[in-house]
Amino acid sequence: MIKIANVSKHYGSFQVLTDCSTSVSKGEVIVVCGPSGSGKSTLIKCVNGLEPFQSGEIIVNGISVGDPRTNLPKLRAGVGMVFQNFELFPHMSITQNLAVAQVKVLKRTQDEAMDKGLKLLDRVGLKAQADKFPGQLSGGQQQRVAIARALAMDPICMLFDEPTSALDPEMVNEVLDVMTELAQEGMTMMCVTHEMGFAKRVANRVIFMDKGAIVEDDSKEAFFANPRSERAQQFLAKILHH
Repeated sequence: MIKIANVSKHYGSFQVLTDCSTSVSKGEVIVVCGPSGSGKSTLIKCVNGLEPFQSGEIIVNGISVGDPRTNLPKLRAGVGMVFQNFELFPHMSITQNLAVAQVKVLKRTQDEAMDKGLKLLDRVGLKAQADKFPGQLSGGQQQRVAIARALAMDPICMLFDEPTSALDPEMVNEVLDVMTELAQEGMTMMCVTHEMGFAKRVANRVIFMDKGAIVEDDSKEAFFANPRSERAQQFLAKILHH
């Protein structure tokens, strides 16, 4: 579903990604972790062309992301993206937030888009909030709306960029529960997260990044039981200790 081959990226003289290669098969759930500034978010944003990269290749469902002829808006429409800070339109109701891209990009009618949006709101446990505005919801509820909005586009895969890091601790689980259900239903997912409990429960593989490079790419069992690199051992010792 996703193939990343020898991808490098820099801002001026600063190297953000160095020769990163991995792949994600259909139905696989990959967790990308690592210390702050290790390039995790940049890598995931390269997958749907939100960040350009200077060398290497990324193929999503047979389409080359870096090819200048690729229709990136069309590609992004099929790759769901959930950000750290929800990115909902504050002046639109929840159902309008879910409908707008369906109408503009997928050319669904307003009624079709609203119907689909309500079904997905029900799925993430928020049907009762349909007529509210984002500012009237908690952070956890807003993030669940953001997941429903991504699902409304019928994505072939989902990218999550630290979806719980802006949330109060009490709200983290309600978002992770929705993500867990998606994984169990067979959605292809690439998740940047520090939630190691989620990784242990749901991930097929864990990618550990440091200083812009993929240091480890292993099954979750192998990664948690016996990380090969000293850097991953230090990271896990700190994150699992608390």
